[in-house]
Amino acid sequence: MPTFEIGAEDFLLDGRPLRLVSGALHYFRTHPDAWADRLRTARLMGLNTVETYVPWNFHSPRRGELRLDGPADLGRFLDLAAAEGLHAVVRPGPFVCAEWDGGGLPAWLLAEAGVGVRRAEPRFLAAVEEHFSALLPVVAERQVTRGGNVVLVQVENEYGAYDEDADPADRQKYLEALVDVVRGAGIDVPLITCDQADDAMLERGGLPGLHRTATFGSRSRERLEVLRRHQPTGPLMCTEFWAGWFDTWGGHHHVPPAGTSAGDLDDLLAAGASVNIYMAHGGTNFGTTSGANHKGVYAPTTTSYDYGAPISEDGTPGPLFDAFRTVIARHEPVPAEVPAPRAPAPTLDVALDHRLDVADATAALGPWRTWDHLPTADEVEQWTGLVLYAADVTAADRAVVLGEVRDHAVARLDRDPVAVLDRARGDRVVPLPARAGELQLLVEDMGRVNYGERIGEAKGLVGPARTAARGLTAWRTAALDLEDVTALTAQVRATPATAPDAPVVGPAFCAGTFDAAPGADHFFSVDGWGKGLVWVNGWCLGRYWGAGPARTLYVPGPLLRAEGNELLVLELHGAAAACGRLVDAPDLGHTEF
Repeated sequence: MPTFEIGAEDFLLDGRPLRLVSGALHYFRTHPDAWADRLRTARLMGLNTVETYVPWNFHSPRRGELRLDGPADLGRFLDLAAAEGLHAVVRPGPFVCAEWDGGGLPAWLLAEAGVGVRRAEPRFLAAVEEHFSALLPVVAERQVTRGGNVVLVQVENEYGAYDEDADPADRQKYLEALVDVVRGAGIDVPLITCDQADDAMLERGGLPGLHRTATFGSRSRERLEVLRRHQPTGPLMCTEFWAGWFDTWGGHHHVPPAGTSAGDLDDLLAAGASVNIYMAHGGTNFGTTSGANHKGVYAPTTTSYDYGAPISEDGTPGPLFDAFRTVIARHEPVPAEVPAPRAPAPTLDVALDHRLDVADATAALGPWRTWDHLPTADEVEQWTGLVLYAADVTAADRAVVLGEVRDHAVARLDRDPVAVLDRARGDRVVPLPARAGELQLLVEDMGRVNYGERIGEAKGLVGPARTAARGLTAWRTAALDLEDVTALTAQVRATPATAPDAPVVGPAFCAGTFDAAPGADHFFSVDGWGKGLVWVNGWCLGRYWGAGPARTLYVPGPLLRAEGNELLVLELHGAAAACGRLVDAPDLGHTEF
């Protein structure tokens, strides 16, 4: 059988030196019917390897569940990469970061009181072993040693950047335990760690016997020298060469300087190092999968994960594609073929002529539960998405003060809007008119923190709650189940038709149908809309927000059929009209000059 080993100076495939020229392409951020196209485009750029994270919570959204089909069919993705002639590097965590919800760690696990986070705590390690024992055989059977294409597997992820005050012995114990679990699941290819090209992080995050790699996006020669101090022998590898960057709501759209990035890549390859370009194709945070950072201020990641990557969100070669292809060709063979140009798509206007208030959406609202205190979303066992809270208030209450809002809430009194609260602004007071009624707050989890010490924190409303007159302890909750919106769409469509040019008062669902050219990529324009979520034929395109920077949501062509496409919008705030427009090109927003 074939072999893949770490030699004194090189990676060795069947004893022959092999430089990995890899690119990150996340199957979970790409529609599965587009996997083959993206992999082919990556190969035409000159890559010989593809890398992907494997987010735990994507495959196990609930305790005891393991998804390995459809968008979660990791085996099919690796097989398509092999069919394209690409090796594969797999990074299963258990923590992945990746600007993904919770860094990939399942909220249902971290909600358990006292469970460890990224450490050798028995319940955490037991859950990791259970998960890896079920997941990793998919990878094991596709290792190069068994005739497949997987050549490297990563243990943990940038562990040296986490909890820098932890005891070194405890760190080593944790990593050793992960190695045992990974090897026990049948992984026999070389294992690697990766950390930022920083002496302290490389020291903290590594383990004797595992090959250290580094992450960086500039000053390649200098960063490789840092890595060499900690990995004295064997091939040098940048496991994340940051070619671009991600966007956060309310910020700028990041566009990397092609010339600078290409020069740094050239320096890296000229030094003989292997590379994994992060990202080769960024893709999309479909649904409610985007994560968040919190470095003093909560900063959730946008739906578009275009990342300024060489292969754009819709698969089109971007400005970096030709620049990187030219650089790679100086060092490694590059195919003569180039990607075909993208076919233009027509603009489509969709009348969303049916509406339904969220509070009436019984097809999506779970059963109402009563509480003697203000529960978090985690207590409600709503691990992502939205929770509807309700409490009775009196004329004397005048305001409700909350401990914290995580992360965005729309407050109404008897369905009259009274406030919008946002975590990044520090909002936590709901002013009330002097009348009794039912206060409802629709609370959106904008993404669990994916980096740093706040990993694992609860979502929803954080108590206690008080009014001007008393403590407010009697609450009711209903979780929104938006995973399958078939019944919800039917309920919205069953409402009496409303003129689509009438303003939308949120939070409300709006629905309509349209015809399209099957297979043609489009972009949903959010102009005129406030904040919410969009579905096309049951597939959630993700969040939109007038805060920007993105002004469009990607609509993958495989979602569209010739007739009777269903468009569903959840508008939280309000919109000028219930008119949806699908356009030909993305608008990812303003850039910083």
